[in-house]
Amino acid sequence: MKIIFAGTPAFAAAALDALIQANHRIAAVLTQPDRPAGRGMKTAASAVKLLAQRHRLPVLQPQTLKTPEIQAQLSEFHADVMVVAAYGLILPQAVLSIPRLGCLNIHASLLPRWRGAAPIQRAILSGDRETGITIMQMDAGLDTGDMLLKQSLAIAADDTTLSLHDKLSSLGARSIVQALELLPQGKLTAIKQDEKQACYAAKITKTEAEIDWRQSAAHIDRTVRAFNPSPGAYTQYRHLTLKIWQAAIATGKAGKAGKAGEIVAVDRNGITVACGEGALRIVTIQKPGGKKLSISDFLAGNPLQPGELFTAVSDSMPTHD
Repeated sequence: MKIIFAGTPAFAAAALDALIQANHRIAAVLTQPDRPAGRGMKTAASAVKLLAQRHRLPVLQPQTLKTPEIQAQLSEFHADVMVVAAYGLILPQAVLSIPRLGCLNIHASLLPRWRGAAPIQRAILSGDRETGITIMQMDAGLDTGDMLLKQSLAIAADDTTLSLHDKLSSLGARSIVQALELLPQGKLTAIKQDEKQACYAAKITKTEAEIDWRQSAAHIDRTVRAFNPSPGAYTQYRHLTLKIWQAAIATGKAGKAGKAGEIVAVDRNGITVACGEGALRIVTIQKPGGKKLSISDFLAGNPLQPGELFTAVSDSMPTHD
């Protein structure tokens, strides 16, 4: 099958690699323009572009798909289908209509749940027990098109956005290969999404990652996991902003004492902090400008004592679970 592929990050690169390995003809690859990245803010190519270059595939990096020029260029490829995965640009109707079989999107949720930009983070934050991949026939709406193929995946109790992203990347790659095998055979049934079940995964903001210790330990645990690897859940201690990268809900007596944010126990295996309900045991932590450290390494240069407090920049956040 002759394909135009559109995607940008590692999630999309996994799908492109699977399509290449399945011997599909990749007529062109669309990806976001190179942008500054990393601490040095040096201009960097996307994961999709790097993969495409290794396979000597034509790469296009338009700022928009709304101009007649790029639309004419895409039409010249005479593609059977366009596959889209975390591309980052809006596809106007003129582009959606170009491929013979339309445009298929690889979305990292079980639609219509978690349409939008951050489905993995939102699923973890909400305590969902499962997520998955939906292969969708794209239309002009935001993840509103008919569903062609769905594959579910359990969310483990210790899954972070990073670990779940990697699982969904692999599942998405397998799913799009399967969908493209079935599509020309007429074996995919288009199912309309139930608008009553729809919810949106809004883009993540840094302020959401600030820990409010008045929340339950279960909620804060989900916050830590949802914001790993970015932007990192954080809290205040002695006027320092500490990022918490790994934690677990505390059990036993430690979870039954102390006011919200109070350190109730300290040992080499963790720092236990009282929450609005229950307690959280911090396992991996990071100071500003420092490395991620285990608690035993952190305590070697930063002695903490029971009774001290972790605080938030803003104490006016509403509580909820």
